[in-house]
This record gives sequence, structure tokens and C-alpha cells, in this order.
Amino acid sequence: MKNVNWLTCVCVLGLVAPVFAQQPTAAGRVKVASGSAFVVRGGTELPARAGENVFEGDVLRTGADGRLGVTLKDDTRVSLGPASDVRVDKFIYAPSEGNLALALKIVRGAAAYVSGRIAKLSPDAVRLETPAAIVGVRGTTLAIKADE
Repeated sequence: MKNVNWLTCVCVLGLVAPVFAQQPTAAGRVKVASGSAFVVRGGTELPARAGENVFEGDVLRTGADGRLGVTLKDDTRVSLGPASDVRVDKFIYAPSEGNLALALKIVRGAAAYVSGRIAKLSPDAVRLETPAAIVGVRGTTLAIKADE
């Protein structure tokens, strides 16, 4: 009976271990931050600092005196002005596998966007959303202002 329990534990650990080993891959990094600037992850507001990783699902947030610049792994650049919230809804950059996707939700405030390689390789894979509209990217640079 002891051998059966031991074998069961080993099998369960063998199946679960790869799940624990997989860490989420960063979508990009904070390039510059000034004033009140934060990365909100899992409901926790973390002060944004240059070099800080940004992950899919993170919210980039600035206060009334804040500014924030982020560079994603495909060289997309996103800059936030004061009193802004932008959520990184989706980021997939695996060009060798043909997997490309970028979805940003501009919840409030002002954001500037400079497209990276995802937009160049697959323009339809980029989606910028505001509370009032969805923007398809066909150019390389744009600015968006979203009111609450």
C-alpha cells in the first residue's frame, strides 16, 4: 500500500511540476516613468520604474502629474500622459510560429502609440480600443484621447 501511495505522489508531482515551472513572459519594459506612474498587476498598484517588466493583463496608470513610457518586445512604444489608464489586454509575439497579437485598451486619458514589428508583419493583429471605438492600425504613429 505504501508503494502505491508513493507512486501516486510521484505521478501527480510529475504532472504538476511543469505548470509551476512556466513563468509568464514579459510583454515589454517600462522605459521612462515620472510623477505618479504605476503598473497595476493582479489588483496591486506597483510604482513604475525604468526596467520594470510589463505583462499581458497589466494596467499602466498615471496620476495627475504622471507620465509613463513602455517599449514592448516587438518595439511597439506606448506613452501615457497624465491621468491615464491603458490595459495590455493581449500580447503575443512569436513571429517564427506565425503568432502575433496586440490588444491595448485605452480606458481613460491620453496615449501615444508607435507601432512595432507586429503591426508591420500583421496589421490586422493589432487592436486599440477606447470606451467609444476600436481602432485598426494601418499607420505607424497615432495619439488617442479617451474621456471617462
